[in-house]
Amino acid sequence: MLLRGAIFDWDGVIVDSSDLHLKSWQALAKELNLPLPNDHFEKGFGKRNETIIPQILGWSNDPAKIDHWGKRKEEIYREFGNKDGIKLARGSRNFLKQISSSTFRCSIGTSTERKNCEMAINQHELSPYFIGAACSEDVSKGKPDPEVFLKAAQIMSLHPKDCVVIEDSPHGIEAAQAAEMKTVALTTTHPSTTFMHLNPDLVVGSLADLNITNLENLFL
Repeated sequence: MLLRGAIFDWDGVIVDSSDLHLKSWQALAKELNLPLPNDHFEKGFGKRNETIIPQILGWSNDPAKIDHWGKRKEEIYREFGNKDGIKLARGSRNFLKQISSSTFRCSIGTSTERKNCEMAINQHELSPYFIGAACSEDVSKGKPDPEVFLKAAQIMSLHPKDCVVIEDSPHGIEAAQAAEMKTVALTTTHPSTTFMHLNPDLVVGSLADLNITNLENLFL
């Protein structure tokens, strides 16, 4: 039996967390009395805070401030997540149920903090579906560098070429392609046109529009 690996990005793929992340950045900006550019969220969604704070928000290039503010933003996110709950993305639970009975192993490859993942996993009892997770703390380089997906493949003890990445952002698809993995782009966060230049193996609306046969056919 040939084992394959499915690596899931987190925000916008398994969870629908965009509202909580936006509220968290707004709350942090108010707390620090710093401005938020109008297009900051679209540019920053899915990127590491170490990139967002200096390059997109332009708040500081001081590593200590970037680290402190980034951690504070995630604390605020978890406060909202604990109070309001973290929503699952459309079709994610059903798809995880499907894939759990297939020959695919599953792991997570994400730019979010491990505590954020764990909160949603605990809220929705998702731990049986994943062997493990490679999160922001586990890598030194963010997407489009392939490091996070290569580590997610290692967690499953699989070769990168035997893995498919399910992503909702162009830089995530770039990272998967750099790792020489198959790619499925979800249009939950970005329209399909933003992926056209990357030519992913498959483009679908959400996990509700994906099935195991779709994934298996990518390796034929």
